[in-house]
Amino acid sequence: MLRSALRRFTVLPAVAVSDPTPLLPRSGSVRDQKFPNRVLEDGESLQSRSWSTYAIPAAVLLIAGTGLYIHHNDEKRAILKGSEQSVSYGRNNNNRPAIGGPFKLFDTENNTVTESTFRGNWVLMYFGYTSSPDAGPREVKKMADVMKILDYGYNFKITPVFITIDPQRDTPAQLKAYLKEFDPGIIGLTGPVSAVRQTAQEFRAYFKKVDEEGQDYLVESSNNMYLLDPNMEMVRFFGAEYDPQQLADAIIMEVNKGSR
Repeated sequence: MLRSALRRFTVLPAVAVSDPTPLLPRSGSVRDQKFPNRVLEDGESLQSRSWSTYAIPAAVLLIAGTGLYIHHNDEKRAILKGSEQSVSYGRNNNNRPAIGGPFKLFDTENNTVTESTFRGNWVLMYFGYTSSPDAGPREVKKMADVMKILDYGYNFKITPVFITIDPQRDTPAQLKAYLKEFDPGIIGLTGPVSAVRQTAQEFRAYFKKVDEEGQDYLVESSNNMYLLDPNMEMVRFFGAEYDPQQLADAIIMEVNKGSR
């Protein structure tokens, strides 16, 4: 009896010590083993990794797509800087872009001028500034030449309007002296910075200060001319590639379309 007790006493601890991990059965698959907690944890980790893998790129694509859509709509409305193409719009074209609108500025005699001031007249409008070193004077001279060609060649008078994009330096007196060198018939308009900026935005006219050194700076601009009909609706804009004769011919063509 004593030997049996000792045998049991020595065998049992040996089994416990020699069995730190479960032994796989000789038959059956791994699927049959008792590892529920480990399988569940692995499943949760995979599920979490799967969600983050697809959700984050999807969010990035959504934000990028929204940005591209807004940019595309802006491009459809805007006239690009330095555009060398002109777009003609028919009188009854409902797809005409929303270019132009109401404005309130003042002329070189400090008289208030709005879009209503020019109603009943064909208007050729240009946004520039008197300190422009090259493009500005060239375009204003072109405007003066077009006035003469239309007057003497076609017996047609157009109302030329120069709107400054540098109202901080272009006072009424400065505008008057500058435009007189080209043709005193060109109407110069200026106003508060906010009013000038609003008018430029209405006509999608691009401008930006560059190379600033104190009060000395240049202004980048789009250098387009705008033809407006007697209802002050924009009919067509012209890039800098037109020479005076080509511009005058194109204006008469649009005037003839409008009179039909």
